[in-house]
Amino acid sequence: MVDYRKYNVWQKSHRLVIDIYAVTTNFPKTEQFNLISQINRAAVSIPTNIVEGCGRETQKELIRFLYISSGSAHELEYLILLSTDLNFIKKETSEKLLSELIEIKKMLASLIKKINASL
Repeated sequence: MVDYRKYNVWQKSHRLVIDIYAVTTNFPKTEQFNLISQINRAAVSIPTNIVEGCGRETQKELIRFLYISSGSAHELEYLILLSTDLNFIKKETSEKLLSELIEIKKMLASLIKKINASL
């Protein structure tokens, strides 16, 4: 098993979750069980799947969970864009979050490629 805390991508995605939770506290209360819940779950899914993959027995299983994490990152990207268009997130906040997310997506792709090359 691999210590997930050593991965920069996990560290960055963990910080992103904290940022996302701070942002969604300002959403309208009517979105509590809709957009807020969906955004928070997508954000949490990114580092959570990295952790779960690191707890698996094989590198192949780790890669599978990294792909799931990447899928959640793509989902979160859309949800941030939607929230910005609905004026729930300010443009400058959205740009900061999307910049972090793009970096995380690139890091996940790089990690997947690196692990695949070692198989």
